[in-house]
Amino acid sequence: MAHSRTAIETLAWLIEDAFEGDPDNSLLSNLRDMREEDWTALPSGAGRSIADILEHVGWSKWMYEDYAFGTASMRGDEPPLIPTNNARSRPPKELLDWLTEGHRRWLASVRSLNDDSELERERLTNWGAHLPTRVIIRIMIAHDFYHAGEINHLRALLHGTDRWPYE
Repeated sequence: MAHSRTAIETLAWLIEDAFEGDPDNSLLSNLRDMREEDWTALPSGAGRSIADILEHVGWSKWMYEDYAFGTASMRGDEPPLIPTNNARSRPPKELLDWLTEGHRRWLASVRSLNDDSELERERLTNWGAHLPTRVIIRIMIAHDFYHAGEINHLRALLHGTDRWPYE
């Protein structure tokens, strides 16, 4: 008897949508119109740059995948999870490549689930809790959308376009 993978495939689609599929709200779509100086610029009162946010998102993808599906051997304060030479962030191309590889690993692990029943299986998180796989996946989908909005706002502040289009 074949087991259903409908929920897994739906969640995989949502993971892709949050990362790059949605043309207006995905994480990568919010990097459009980026100027080179936008990567590390801080608008007045800001404490995190767009590059800093992308480092955090990439870090999360690598850590969540390693703890929920892998060996739980990565350490959050060591490369490849942090940039070398005590930098706050990697150069843009390197950062995007590293982020995309973390996303690819995360998505491949979700897609490797045998059937929908595995979504209820408790898995380890990088903070030591055990949560159902479905919950961990939901956290990561929301995480991409949340930080996409944050990047969108920072970019709008940097470009002086932080207003509604109809204003």
